[in-house]
Amino acid sequence: MTTGQDKVVSMNRFRKGGTPSPLRQAEAYWTALRRGDDVPSRSQIDPRGLENILSNTFILERIAPGIARFRLAGTLVNEMAGMEVRGMPVTAFFTTEARKQLSSAMEHMFETPAIVELELQIEAPRQRTPREARMLLLPLRSDLGDISRVLGVLVADEGTAATSQRFSITSIEMRTVGNAPGSAEFKAKPRAADRDQRPDVNQPNPGFAETQARFKPERSLLEEAKALLERSRAGKLGEPADTAAIAADTTENKRKRASHLRLVVSRD
Repeated sequence: MTTGQDKVVSMNRFRKGGTPSPLRQAEAYWTALRRGDDVPSRSQIDPRGLENILSNTFILERIAPGIARFRLAGTLVNEMAGMEVRGMPVTAFFTTEARKQLSSAMEHMFETPAIVELELQIEAPRQRTPREARMLLLPLRSDLGDISRVLGVLVADEGTAATSQRFSITSIEMRTVGNAPGSAEFKAKPRAADRDQRPDVNQPNPGFAETQARFKPERSLLEEAKALLERSRAGKLGEPADTAAIAADTTENKRKRASHLRLVVSRD
């Protein structure tokens, strides 16, 4: 009876009345955003991709070790909490015993990183029959590149919502992501950080590149002054001077001529 236990699939997630299909839909959307073994960023999340489960979805921000607060939350999450949850820590809606378990699970999620799936028990003083819920936490990167955001989904069994309800944790399942030990192999398109291993996409194509002519060497100020001096001596100020002839002039020829003009050139 102990053989083949790894092939047994738990049917709790498919039970009637509390189907956690939003969890699987959110995880599939999150997986599609991955590039290689990396974790998606918060800016990649598009509400249109989660249109069917927006009421069950929320975004968390890590503010301290083991503590994360709500940045955004769907209507169902607010109804189950009985208030607007934006800005409040997620641990505030759990029992005292469950807060330590949730904090440890979130730290493992941020550091590893990992996917965390929780089975919850709803504890409300005015409910007659116990209700169950499930929560999925998917790590995300912030705009700074660190893993400090969470895409979360919360589903619960059908029943009358009660205020002041709290969650207790029945079980915790954590699955490592990326290159962490024990993680499953995942192959996808590389992210922008891996571009150094690929050819430069911005390198110009030689077939479409335009040939640019080199700049002609520009005469210096001293050469211009020499040309002006030679033209003044030749009495041809209106005619262009031959630079080659000036350069070929020897020192002996210059000594024979009487100097009547002194040039001072400054580079400042």
